[in-house]
Amino acid sequence: MPGRRERKGAVRSRNPLMVLLVFLTLLAAGLLAAVLAVGFSRQQAENTVVQESEQGETVTVGGQEVEIDDALPQSDLEEEHFTVNEDGTVTYSGEALYGIDVSSHQGEIDWAAVAADGVEFAILRIGYRGYSEGTLNQDGQFVTNYSGAIENGLTVGVYFFSQAISAEEAEEEARQVLSWLEGLEITGPVVFDWEEIEDSDSARTNGLDGETVTACAKAFCQVIREAGYTPMVYCNGMLGYLSYDLTELEGVGIWYAEYSDYPSYAYQVEIWQYSNTGTVNGISEQVDRDIWFQN
Repeated sequence: MPGRRERKGAVRSRNPLMVLLVFLTLLAAGLLAAVLAVGFSRQQAENTVVQESEQGETVTVGGQEVEIDDALPQSDLEEEHFTVNEDGTVTYSGEALYGIDVSSHQGEIDWAAVAADGVEFAILRIGYRGYSEGTLNQDGQFVTNYSGAIENGLTVGVYFFSQAISAEEAEEEARQVLSWLEGLEITGPVVFDWEEIEDSDSARTNGLDGETVTACAKAFCQVIREAGYTPMVYCNGMLGYLSYDLTELEGVGIWYAEYSDYPSYAYQVEIWQYSNTGTVNGISEQVDRDIWFQN
């Protein structure tokens, strides 16, 4: 544009000192404008938080904003209640038991060494449903793990890795678990562990909706409760916020998986799985570490 070229020519023809002063003035004005803009943006953000808190607390998970249901039991666990130790373990300031969960993936376990390392409870995989064919299978190490844990004084619970696609299949899984538990002493929970199989086109559970997943959990837990055991559901944030309708799972405890410094889940948590890369004496492979809140 001719006018712009003329202005540039005029600036170049001025005294160099004047050019410098003009430049500094423009620079200062730009910085001031930027500071004001940042301050305005922060104020807008603060206003947004206030407005959201007035409408109800929300959490963003998986790119979706979910409103917290105040009618459900809320978590009273805060970051200040937890200490991360140098060895990667986490300590809770309240009353709790410290434990692990294991399956055949951990191989043979020296349970005497595990108990001597401060482990107080263990949740053992009792079995699983195949994610492609849907067959029911007992965990290859369950019997051995159960005997070793009980003999060394650990509190024992079990979990079943579900791939149920209907409430009927979940009931079938629960009845199979009860048959495997017959005659055994279980003082911990019996857990429904339904998980999505990532990166697999052959998983029979691909695309299963939250309503069906909730119905599966409800059916499994009802059978377990009626048999006199304590049912529980395992989940992470994606399942806990986006799939499970917790209003349908009243009285069912939550075993929550979040690998961080504290469990940030909005709702009440019974057990927190805080690591999947833990190390424990007597176990050669990495192992999940858990805290079972007693208060």
